Amino acid sequence: MEKKDIRSLSYRELEELLVSYGEKSFRAKQVYEWVHQKLVPSFADMTNLSKNLREKLEEHFCISPLSVVDKRVSQNDGTAKFLFQLQDKRVIESVLMKYKHGNSVCISSQVGCRMGCRFCASTLGGLERNLTPGEMLSQIYEIQRNTGERVSNVVVMGTGEPLDNYDNLISFIRMLTDEKGLHISQRNITVSTCGIVENIRRLADEKLQITLAISLHAPDDETRKELMPIANKYTIQEIFDACNYYFEVTGRRISFEYSLVEGVNANEKEAHKLGELLKSRLAPNAHAHVNLIPVNKIKERNYRHGAESEIINFKNIVEKYGINVTIRREMGSDIDAACGQLRKSYLDQSNS
Repeated sequence: MEKKDIRSLSYRELEELLVSYGEKSFRAKQVYEWVHQKLVPSFADMTNLSKNLREKLEEHFCISPLSVVDKRVSQNDGTAKFLFQLQDKRVIESVLMKYKHGNSVCISSQVGCRMGCRFCASTLGGLERNLTPGEMLSQIYEIQRNTGERVSNVVVMGTGEPLDNYDNLISFIRMLTDEKGLHISQRNITVSTCGIVENIRRLADEKLQITLAISLHAPDDETRKELMPIANKYTIQEIFDACNYYFEVTGRRISFEYSLVEGVNANEKEAHKLGELLKSRLAPNAHAHVNLIPVNKIKERNYRHGAESEIINFKNIVEKYGINVTIRREMGSDIDAACGQLRKSYLDQSNS
């Protein structure tokens, strides 16, 4: 029988549990610190708890619901990709990226994904299940323990659609930013979505100070439908209305992800359409940021990005509309660091 994941318990839930065990409520602070700050691997390490309590916790709970199956470190830039196995033997992946401003971890929010974006390896096998708050936290914790390095930025942009796992995502964010845990600033967390409109509005009402990243990938609905099945449910106008609401409530800048696919969405005409779209549809004060992503090659798709000069030209055109644009630096290209690649490779080998 699988043990329960203690990292998924909120502070209040942990306090209620320990009181039900006949313990004083202050024990919750001790256990929570061991689990979320000191990141100990076992209950036996919790030296300020009684032996009886440690044994009771060990009987019913696990500390980490995942283990490292594979780790690859880029010789190019130090990017590290982790393949984790969960208690039910399913696998997920996470990436540690090193920048001058600090270490950033990109985590998964689901096992697989049901959104079906054409250019993404994560979605090829469909959705298997949601990740718990503890499974999301543990990706960060285990990377910190494995590398001995502090994580300062978290991006929920790995396998899965975060807003398709809404309640667990919100619990994860609140626990990650809690001063009793790692206490990472909300402003250092980015959540990506392909555009689940009603949950963008729900997220706004949480009044968090995180960065919202919209996977846009096209300047019009017709092109977007070619790349993203979600575009058949929500129009770009509906997404932008939700983004304007998000900015109105939170005051936070919106980031737009745009994967450049040669022959689909990456020519000069599309660049002008994108610039005009962002200039005309966003609220006047809702400063937009566009992150251009040269599409990653995956063997199941025939997509590729254009020459570097074409990518720079696309960037320059969009910037003429007063939009802030960056080109995402390719990291970990020698270790299958793009989303879903390592997991897909592992599953293909396991099934062969």
